Amino acid sequence: MTSRGFTSDNASGVHPAVLAAIAAAGEGHEPSYGGDRTTAALGERVSEVFGPDARIFPVFNGTGANVVALQAMLQRWDAAVATEVSHMVTDESTAPQLVGGTRIVTVAHAGGKATPATLAPAFDAYDGTVHHARPAAVSLAQSTELGTVYTGAELAAVTAFARDRGARVHVDGARLANAAARHDVGLAEACAGADVVSLGATKNGAMFGDAVLVLDPALAEPVDRLRKASTQLASKMRFVSAQLLALLTDDLWLTGARHANAVADHLAARLGDLGVALRHPVEANAVFFAVDPRVLPALVAEAPVLAWDAGTVRAVASFDSTEEDVEALVTVVARHLG
Repeated sequence: MTSRGFTSDNASGVHPAVLAAIAAAGEGHEPSYGGDRTTAALGERVSEVFGPDARIFPVFNGTGANVVALQAMLQRWDAAVATEVSHMVTDESTAPQLVGGTRIVTVAHAGGKATPATLAPAFDAYDGTVHHARPAAVSLAQSTELGTVYTGAELAAVTAFARDRGARVHVDGARLANAAARHDVGLAEACAGADVVSLGATKNGAMFGDAVLVLDPALAEPVDRLRKASTQLASKMRFVSAQLLALLTDDLWLTGARHANAVADHLAARLGDLGVALRHPVEANAVFFAVDPRVLPALVAEAPVLAWDAGTVRAVASFDSTEEDVEALVTVVARHLG
């Protein structure tokens, strides 16, 4: 029996167009390590979407993309600055430190977002001596770990702050497609001002694989070399490239993200009908809602959702979520609310 839920968009299936692209890439033999025709076609498409200077480097996963991206932007004595709720702080174990040797300085957030005001203390505290790591990059997530999305103005304010402080900008774009779809802008506009982007695909219909998207040409060679050194270089790269190319063809990325966002909106509205309070605005494809801590264990044991904290549940819609899935979840929630 086919089942779907809302625990994560990582739990979703694979889009049929992506599966077809993988199968097509398996016909015959091709040069390895990115020398194939599919990876070349992906590079051409990326230039169309993100500009002629953009370069894409497929990797195995989002953690790998973040680790490679941060290394490329920083000297060994530098630090990246991110919010205390960013994914690479809360859910990527010690990968930035162990694999990349990267120090991450955390700051407060405003609804999951970094702002010039929250970032300033990390930069102001640096005294310029060799005794402390130099804050040299800002890493932000679009959309954020709390399901919120930077507006164009908010993004511009953060990137302007970083430039003023001599820092580079990294965007963790695991759900960049959902952010772009929410504001009805292109992928490039959703990460405007970034030097490097961790471009997500797995959460939007891919089987596996994401990419490091380089927008500052000076960082292309470091990313290329660090991808290999960080064990993120696939020998049969065409199978990762085929998925990314499929998502970037005919705006498939947008179709899937718009659908997931719409399902999240519908779920939020149906929870509202039950009087359930939302913890954060629904701006992408994630819904965070309040649950009595006494009820939460039984709810998450039955419903396909994630316990976020003692009184909060997270439900994430996917490209293949349906209205029936929403109604099934709402029925379970209503029963536990009693």
